[in-house]
Amino acid sequence: MGADGDLVETRLARGCRCFVGWLGGELAGYGWLSTKPEWIGELELEIAPGHREGYIWNCFTLEPQRRRGVLRALLAGIRARASAEGFHRLWIGSVAIPAEKAFGQSGFTPALVFASEVITGYRWLQVGAAVGADPALVESAHHVVGVPSGRFLRISHPRRH
Repeated sequence: MGADGDLVETRLARGCRCFVGWLGGELAGYGWLSTKPEWIGELELEIAPGHREGYIWNCFTLEPQRRRGVLRALLAGIRARASAEGFHRLWIGSVAIPAEKAFGQSGFTPALVFASEVITGYRWLQVGAAVGADPALVESAHHVVGVPSGRFLRISHPRRH
């Protein structure tokens, strides 16, 4: 897990679960599932999934396995496991355009769109509803990330999680 390898034990201790994908006996990718509040580092926001909800995050496909459906398969596996455990909603986000293509193919529906940048120690954040998103889904998404639509500028507080 690269630079985050030292965080695995801490993540597992707080109840996060790591799912992995294998291709031909080799590790192909991984992703985390949380049911408690988690920090979204790219946005510097906390997401707090509701009862019987989860947040999928920090998904990664190893370079030699990219463009082989690893993320799609990993998301399908996490969704199946969560469904079997009685989850009624999973949240996921991305700042990586190629990865976002797998989300729709995996059954995820866009709710919010974010733009974010750090400028001289300040986090600029823009939040809005995804085009065509169900208003009830948008409202739920705003609730779990704790910010309304709009533009925000605040002091940047990066942290590892």
